[in-house]
Amino acid sequence: MRLATWNIEWFNSLFDDEGAPLDDGEWSSRHDVTRHDQLAAVGHVMTALDADALMIIEAPDHSGRRSTVRALERFAQLAGLRARRALVGFTNDTQQEIALLYDPDEVEAVHDPRGDPTGKTGSPDAPRFDGVFRIDLDIDAVEDLVRFSKPPLEARLTTREGAVLRLIGVHLKSKAPYGASTPADVMRIAITNRRKQLAQAVWLRGRIEAHLALDEPLIVLGDFNDGPGLDEYEGLFGRSSIEVVLGEGKALRLYDPHARSVLGARIGAMHSTSRFYMNHEGRYMQALLDYIMISPDLLARGPVWRIWHPFDDPACYSDDALRRALLAASDHFPVTLDIDLEA
Repeated sequence: MRLATWNIEWFNSLFDDEGAPLDDGEWSSRHDVTRHDQLAAVGHVMTALDADALMIIEAPDHSGRRSTVRALERFAQLAGLRARRALVGFTNDTQQEIALLYDPDEVEAVHDPRGDPTGKTGSPDAPRFDGVFRIDLDIDAVEDLVRFSKPPLEARLTTREGAVLRLIGVHLKSKAPYGASTPADVMRIAITNRRKQLAQAVWLRGRIEAHLALDEPLIVLGDFNDGPGLDEYEGLFGRSSIEVVLGEGKALRLYDPHARSVLGARIGAMHSTSRFYMNHEGRYMQALLDYIMISPDLLARGPVWRIWHPFDDPACYSDDALRRALLAASDHFPVTLDIDLEA
């Protein structure tokens, strides 16, 4: 079985309110890429991935007349994908949903949220992801009320052979200091966002530990907007959200080889899943932001990870059409996990 995660930049802008792909020559929201070219690029990459289930980060919007499922399933039909059914969980108001596109001939997928719903007062015990989490992160004896701007998607997958997996699709809050006008504002907003992101990681980790305690096969995948050493504010809190989610100390841990390779390393070669143009520097920056983390029982099955980076992966680089599609489709690159669940 192949599972994948991919953040598709400005995917929502490629569909009208009825979910029809805007397959025309108008400019997309990506720089110097038309809507036709981005749609074709996304379809080309998804066809190459050939995943049984793909967790899409920044999936098309679900609000009012717009439907994430309708848009994704119409796109799958246009692109001729075998992963042609879509699943969405708790929606949000950011126009960037978390959704699963899957092959119904290979897997059955249902939204299966765990945890208790909360009122406005929240709960300190890893509540349902559309609720409110109470936590005191700044040690001021006052609990903060934390919400997910993009609630994680909890899905239960059942394979054709009867194997059951738990998937949690994640898009943690970005730490970019939007709205800052002075260096002091940059620091204040960045620290506030880092605190919120760590709170979300603690909340997510609470749910992970509940699954691990029940020996449930678990995969946590998506865009974490974070990684060890990614910014200077990590030092204020002593750890990255990646370290929190993977597990620390004697706790049962999740595993991702790319995350483990950079833990404790602040210099030297590192993996990358994204490529952003820095206007003020006139160059590209690369970062490891996207992960597929798995439980120990799945690790024992000898899975294989792959980052579909157009310059780092030889097969992607040597395929001219795929390389160009990866660059046109998004500023993130897919990550896949191949695993034999019947071994």
